[in-house]
Amino acid sequence: MGENATGPEGRPRDAERTVVDDDAERTLVGDDDERTLVDDMARAAADLLDSLPQALRARAALVPFGDPDVEAERLRWFYTPTDHGGVPIRELAPRQQSLVMRLLACGLTRPAYVTACTVMGLENVLDELEGWHVDWGRERGRDPGLYWVRVFGRPGEPLWGWRIGGHHLSVNLLIHDGRIAAATPSFLGADPAASPLLAGTLRPLGGVEDLARALMTSLGERERARALLHPRAISDIVSGNRARVRPGDRMLHMQDLFRGPLPPPRLSALVDRIDEVAERASGYTEQDHEAMALTAEPQGFPAREMTPEQRDLLRALLAAYTDRSPAPVAAAHRRHHLRDHNLDQVRFGWAGGISPGEPHYYRLTGPRLLIEYDNTQRGANHAHSVWRDPDGDFGLDLLASHRGEVPH
Repeated sequence: MGENATGPEGRPRDAERTVVDDDAERTLVGDDDERTLVDDMARAAADLLDSLPQALRARAALVPFGDPDVEAERLRWFYTPTDHGGVPIRELAPRQQSLVMRLLACGLTRPAYVTACTVMGLENVLDELEGWHVDWGRERGRDPGLYWVRVFGRPGEPLWGWRIGGHHLSVNLLIHDGRIAAATPSFLGADPAASPLLAGTLRPLGGVEDLARALMTSLGERERARALLHPRAISDIVSGNRARVRPGDRMLHMQDLFRGPLPPPRLSALVDRIDEVAERASGYTEQDHEAMALTAEPQGFPAREMTPEQRDLLRALLAAYTDRSPAPVAAAHRRHHLRDHNLDQVRFGWAGGISPGEPHYYRLTGPRLLIEYDNTQRGANHAHSVWRDPDGDFGLDLLASHRGEVPH
């Protein structure tokens, strides 16, 4: 993969932002595009808040930024069908809904925005697939209107942020001094992962699955054995919805992925049943979960030992995740991984079967990098994917340095 004169969205390379340099520190190299985007983002957020009646605005906006209660809520994120915090789209007028989508588009590249919209629309497909009767304690079990928006701080101030999330979607942005300080955690899921279309198939996450499988199958027998983390796939991403990821973290069970306990016994029983079915399908024991825990020492096959063709596949796979960030940041991530010494530090791990249709999981790790993907549930037709920066999720490294703290 050669370096082009333009980055994603056709933006010139000299207007990009280098997110991580050789010392894993953030460096700014030209920021006109980024400042323009952040201004648009602030206007969309401010216009949305200004359009809301007081009661809705009080739920949508949490101030001041940095207040302990506000910060605790900012770090609370989900990808399950639970209350994500803020105001759901279904309670907003059409114009207000449009402003929410405008804000979401500011936080993603256009391909990522289209993917996010598809994920939201899949709630209608899932409703039909489940016979229109799944009970999550609300009038409609699967609801494309249940995607929540919340703003932290005041748009346009030196430090503010926002979140849009719902079932299988979580986008988290932090803005500092007119620049994008953090764009992770970033989660996209798809249930079903593959659905029939007229003369085709809808696979919102098909690209990141196919690229990883192509990389795994391209490895020789010995290399594949080094990449294999476990012969069977784990039933979910390991990092879960933790605010921070650390070595030793094991997969969270479904009961821990909701906003508080599920008081109605029928909902608690439903979640227990879903988790039991997933665990039984994976065949995992406590020892298996321990083997798949996140580690301080790198696991998997190292990029530095890959062939040029395999490294191109890896770069394309990495870009498919980092392109979830706003376009100037996405372009800088692409440039970062074009440098051989940066790519050399990435490792690729796999669990489960390799053939299409078999339950599988993969993981990419490196400095300030954790990517996870699983497609195991519903007969390997229910996918989760997440991109994280273990040191800088939610901009916690930046905030800690400003407070004189040592980030944990």
